[in-house]
Amino acid sequence: MAIDERDLKADPEIVGIWVEGWALTRQVAAPVFENGGYRIEVGLPDQKRRHVFPAYSDHVRQHADSIAEPSIFLKVCAPPEIVRANLPPPWRIESPGFMMLLSGPMQGGPASLPDGYVFDHQQHAGVTIVNILDGGGEIAATGRIAFPGELAVYDRIRTHDNHRRKGLGRALMKQLETLSHEKGIRRAALVATPDGRALYETLGWQLHSLYTTAVIPAVSEG
Repeated sequence: MAIDERDLKADPEIVGIWVEGWALTRQVAAPVFENGGYRIEVGLPDQKRRHVFPAYSDHVRQHADSIAEPSIFLKVCAPPEIVRANLPPPWRIESPGFMMLLSGPMQGGPASLPDGYVFDHQQHAGVTIVNILDGGGEIAATGRIAFPGELAVYDRIRTHDNHRRKGLGRALMKQLETLSHEKGIRRAALVATPDGRALYETLGWQLHSLYTTAVIPAVSEG
């Protein structure tokens, strides 16, 4: 009998490696483990800080009770209904996320691009950025990969709207996998949106756990 995805429990070690890789891909300070979760100082106007928890616990509620300002995110490897039930107002649950793992080679052949597109690689302090450029040199799709440990961490995977349905997302993922294999790393982790999950599952990625985001929304001025 298939397991209910709401019952999936994240491996804390995998979450720790993924968090470290996420910080590398975003070029922010390394995460600090405290009070049951990883604190990452992001430093952006719309995301000052995030706290990532490998599971729901009282630590999540305690953080929620102690935070009163917007743009500080709680990220919890747990179903949204569990997190929501334990948050005080005015916390809000964001769109669902999915922590996913790749434990072997992706399905499908090698990365191939439609005519007129080329790969472009850039490296910055522990992260490789792979762009797919169109014939005019504009970025059509982009993704990042870091190697914090025994897992490759994929992040910021995106195909721009006017370049969708051309196989660029699949080609980008396969190119990132090639970089991982060149380093001898065969396992990988990422957090996906619903649309991303649909693509990654066709490539052989598997759901590791649900990934719920909560934040106090900023008050709009008007």
